[in-house]
Formats: sequence, C-alpha cells, structure tokens
Amino acid sequence: MANHVSSLKRARQTTKRTAVNRSNRSSFRSSLRALREALQKGDAKEAAAQFRTTVSAIDKSVQKGVIHGNTASRYKSRLNARVKAISATKPASSKKAAAR
Repeated sequence: MANHVSSLKRARQTTKRTAVNRSNRSSFRSSLRALREALQKGDAKEAAAQFRTTVSAIDKSVQKGVIHGNTASRYKSRLNARVKAISATKPASSKKAAAR
C-alpha cells in the first residue's frame, strides 16, 4: 500500500477513474450487444434505430478514451454494412412475395 500523501491520492484517483471507465465501457458494450441482437432478429427498422444510438455511444466512448478512434471507425463501418444488408434483404423478399 502507498505511504506518501501523493501516492495515497493517486490510489484514490485510480479507483475513481477505474469505476468511471468501467461504467463507460459497460454502456458501450451494452449498446453494441443490443444492436447485434436487433440485427440477429432481422428487423430492419429496429436495427436502424438501434444503429443510431449505437453510433452515438461509440462516438462518446472515443471522446472518453474508452476506445481508439480508428477502432470506432471500424466498428461503425462494419455495423453499418450489416444494417444495410438487412434493410436490403427485407424489401427484396417482399417484392418477390408481391410478384407471386
């Protein structure tokens, strides 16, 4: 354990910052999980709505230093591609059903 006043203060700061970082990381991961579940269900509208909130959470996590900016860009790009793929398959399948 720390003995100096400055190191005791640093230990206190570390515990507080660790808690804040853990909370931020948890909310970021929860948002990602919710979007992935919406994608898995195949509901295009729900996935699009969840995508907007997830992108916001990703951007906030970059601002707070939870993830790197390039990592955020990679996440957003891949998730956007998946959302587009789901929204593209839904209307195509309804067109096929209408043609029959």
